Amino acid sequence: MSWDYLSTILKPMLEGAQTTVFMFLLAIVLSVPLGFAVTLAMRSQIKPLAWIAHTYVYVMRGTPLLLQILFFCFGLPLLPVIGEYLVFDRFVAAGIAFILNYAAYFAEIFRGGLLSIDKGQHEAAKVLGLTKWQTMTKVIIPQMIRVVLPATANESITLIKDTALLYAVAVPELLYYAQAAVNRDIKLLPFFVAAVMYLLMTLVLTVLFKALEKRFSFE
Repeated sequence: MSWDYLSTILKPMLEGAQTTVFMFLLAIVLSVPLGFAVTLAMRSQIKPLAWIAHTYVYVMRGTPLLLQILFFCFGLPLLPVIGEYLVFDRFVAAGIAFILNYAAYFAEIFRGGLLSIDKGQHEAAKVLGLTKWQTMTKVIIPQMIRVVLPATANESITLIKDTALLYAVAVPELLYYAQAAVNRDIKLLPFFVAAVMYLLMTLVLTVLFKALEKRFSFE
C-alpha cells in the first residue's frame, strides 16, 4: 500500500466525512424533538390531530428513505402552482427528508417508551400534588428516556450509515468521494478507508450511548 496514495485519497474523504457528520447532527438534533412532538400528537385527545400524526408516521415509515430523498430533491419543484417556491439546495432537500423520516421512527420509539410507564406513576404524581407538566418532566420523561435509549442508539447508528444515501443525489459525502476514487484509480482501498471511517463514527456513537444508558440506569 502506498502511503502517498493513501494521503491523496484521505483529504477529500475527510471532507466528505464532514458532510456525513453534519447531516447526521442536523437530522438527529431536529428529528428527536420533532419525533417527541409527533408522539404527543398521536396520543392527543383531539382526533383530527391524532389521525394526522398517525398518518404521517405510517407514510414516512412505509416508504423508502431513498424515495423520500428523491422526492424532496426532484419531486417538490414539479408540484403544480407551489413547485417553483419549493426548489431547495440538494443538501437542504435531503436534510428535510432525513429529519421527517427519522422523526417518524423516533415517534414510534417514544410512544412505546411512554406506553411502558405504569399508569400508577401518573396517579402517584397526582397524589403528591404535581402538575401535569411536572409529572411529565420530572417523572415520566426520565423513565421514558431509560427505556428508549437502546432503540434510540440503534436508530442513530442506522442514521449515520443512511447518510450514504446522499450519494444518490450527488451530494459529496464520504461514499461519494470513495466511489470517485475507485472509479478513477480502479483500486478498492478507498472503500476500505470509507468502511473504517464509518466504523469509527459508529464506535463513537456506541460509546456515547453506553455512557448515557449508564447515566440513566436506576440500578
